[in-house]
Amino acid sequence: MALQKVDLNKAYRLINHGPTLIICASHEGVEDAMSASWVCPLDYDKITAVVASGSFTRTLFEKSGKFGLCVPFFKDTALIARLGTTSMHSDKEKLAGVEMFYENGVPLLKECAAYMVCEIIKDAKNESEFDLFKAKVLAAYADTRVFEGGHWKFENLDDGLRTPHYIAGGQFYADGAAKFEEKAAIIG
Repeated sequence: MALQKVDLNKAYRLINHGPTLIICASHEGVEDAMSASWVCPLDYDKITAVVASGSFTRTLFEKSGKFGLCVPFFKDTALIARLGTTSMHSDKEKLAGVEMFYENGVPLLKECAAYMVCEIIKDAKNESEFDLFKAKVLAAYADTRVFEGGHWKFENLDDGLRTPHYIAGGQFYADGAAKFEEKAAIIG
């Protein structure tokens, strides 16, 4: 897998199609990762994420001020489900077998389609009242097999290399059907 840097003005494209993401964080040597569906672009290089107050991962990124966003592959839906249903509060072995690497001091899961390294933009009211976090994207990367020239290239990929979209009740969809509309091409 070869990673390429993604221009921060195009970082939003890594998540604007609505994939289920994995949020990674660490503080003082403790790591955690959790699945998250309620993450979306706020601007070209900013995102929002809703993360429940009881989340172990949230406690880590609140302390460190940073977190990583990983866009997993569809082939990893079992891992996504595990990270979304298991808490480090009750299972200290939650990350057993999960490989991570660090970028800009932030943990990221190995073998994902894309990554963002984010720094929290403090907003105490939204964080406490709505569990809503805003963050600035410091760095972004994507797997060259699936993202090139600022665009996803799902059309000719095996489903396993597409990104997952979680609905509910264990149901995932593989993102990827494409249609080009000439008139919409002016919108970035």
